[in-house]
Amino acid sequence: MRLTHSHIPFLRRHMLSQDMVLGHEGVGIVSRVGPLVKNFKVGDRVGWGYNHGNCGNICKFCLKGKDTLCSQNRMYGNEDLDQASFGDRFVIDAEFAHHIPDGLELRDAAPLMCGGATVYGAIKAAQIPSHARVGVLGVGGLGHLAIQYLAKMGCDVVVFSGTDSKKDEATKLGATDFVAMKTNPTLEGVEPVQYLLVTTSAQPNWKTLIPVLEKEATILPLSVAFNNFTFPYMPIIGMELKIQGSLVAGRGVHKEMIEVTAKDGVRPMIEELPMTLDGLKTAFDRLKKGDVRYRFVLRNEKNCEKAGI
Repeated sequence: MRLTHSHIPFLRRHMLSQDMVLGHEGVGIVSRVGPLVKNFKVGDRVGWGYNHGNCGNICKFCLKGKDTLCSQNRMYGNEDLDQASFGDRFVIDAEFAHHIPDGLELRDAAPLMCGGATVYGAIKAAQIPSHARVGVLGVGGLGHLAIQYLAKMGCDVVVFSGTDSKKDEATKLGATDFVAMKTNPTLEGVEPVQYLLVTTSAQPNWKTLIPVLEKEATILPLSVAFNNFTFPYMPIIGMELKIQGSLVAGRGVHKEMIEVTAKDGVRPMIEELPMTLDGLKTAFDRLKKGDVRYRFVLRNEKNCEKAGI
């Protein structure tokens, strides 16, 4: 495929110095297909997820649609180091590519290939029902997508943020309630939530949040962090809480995520920059300062012009 857009994803520090191409959230236009490919043709709009391969659908995880847990998966950062979304072309097994519906612009689709799949995958993994009261901790790259997916499902969405600075934005995205934790540090008057999606990389003060967790609540940490997850022991037992991990979505859920996003009008809030060295430097400098709401997307001008975008 010819790459048209790439989101700038979270990159582990060692990746920045490793001999590898960077970027794992890319979309583009099919430029060639192999002789056995039946589900794509030249000119199709396409994207791909964090995983590029598996065992051939024979292990117990692949058979239930969890190819990301396959022992022979080909996850970004571990395999296929010679290509990624910060580039001009990408080659992938057709079984791990996804059609992008016409109603979804490619620039909006790029951040969904990992961020959208992470959030939607967690919602599906926890089997969050449409009537649930769900907390979202943080209004950032993952959080602003979580608010939209949950609101479109009909959930009551309670957003927990540091200050009121993002209250209006969160409300427009679909939040039912907004809690500024620095203004209301004891979370007085907040009704308990049945699920809590943690989209911040820094851990919260769990002793503060436990009183607003319903008994049997499920906590879903979504962001990547390398410190220990520290949580008071007895509330897990006494309240029968569940702490559930969720890796990025497998292919079936990923496909559903794209379709739901296009149909329901969920859209990432993005800022486009050129896919050039200067564009990358600008993005990384601003990311270090937290100066983005909420996703940078790199645009490959040459390939966009060829595609008429």
